[in-house]
Amino acid sequence: MVKEVKVKSILNKHKKRDEWFLDDYSVNPYYGCTFNCIYCYIKGSKYGSAELAAKINAPEILDKQLRHRAKKKEYGIIALSSSTEPYMHVERELELTRMILQKILKYRFPVEIATKSKLVLRDLDILEKIDSAAILPADLAQRLGRGVIVSFSISTLDEKLAKIVEPGTPSPKNRLKTMLKCKQGGFLVGVNYIPVLPFLSDSEENLDEMIRTAKDYGADYVLIGSLTLFGDKANDCKTLYYKFLEEHFPELVSEYKSLFRNSFAPPKRYQTKLAEMSKRLCRKYGIKSRIA
Repeated sequence: MVKEVKVKSILNKHKKRDEWFLDDYSVNPYYGCTFNCIYCYIKGSKYGSAELAAKINAPEILDKQLRHRAKKKEYGIIALSSSTEPYMHVERELELTRMILQKILKYRFPVEIATKSKLVLRDLDILEKIDSAAILPADLAQRLGRGVIVSFSISTLDEKLAKIVEPGTPSPKNRLKTMLKCKQGGFLVGVNYIPVLPFLSDSEENLDEMIRTAKDYGADYVLIGSLTLFGDKANDCKTLYYKFLEEHFPELVSEYKSLFRNSFAPPKRYQTKLAEMSKRLCRKYGIKSRIA
């Protein structure tokens, strides 16, 4: 049974546009997530929530906030969602995400959806209307030229590994098939290989396979980012991830400790190498390494 809560605000305005996902705003219909990815940054970070809850009045509140922004012509891409999965199983019943998309369409805002679920296919009817009706910020109008971006998150193509680190999600193959359906529906789609897992899915061979596979399934772009590990409590992602390593890959524990040291992220040299590899391989397969 999901807890129902009421919120006073649902639309979050960023201080500056996100460089990767191009969003100026974010909307999260839920607290927490039932997909239970052990690496999820919200477990242990300031964005986290241990309890699953539905923001039951979110569509009503969003209507007021978007009306205000639209009157001031403060159009910008809305990320749906940035700290939860918008298409969890509970969404089938509550339809909060769908109602939120209807409000976004009403006020003609563009939207970027990041998901691991095939339930996004349910809302292609609304997304098609947003795609053509959205008003883009002037500096994105020429570069992007459309109102919907649909990104599918994957951390590994290894089905067995995915079942362990992403226990509540559809398989990577099913996510790719869903992306292809969205592409065939005329949408701008891509893959977020975020996070790649050090020593498990971050080699050049891994990335080559990831990008080639994304291309085969219709991706317009591939975003690749490194793993972050937060917190020291029992249900924080850092604790859960090291527990996973100790059980399945004990030989990698020392490698991770050496890589991360006292930081929540790998060092700059690791991230630079990952970015350079990603760009080179994207050029190899003729696919963008950024959305726009």
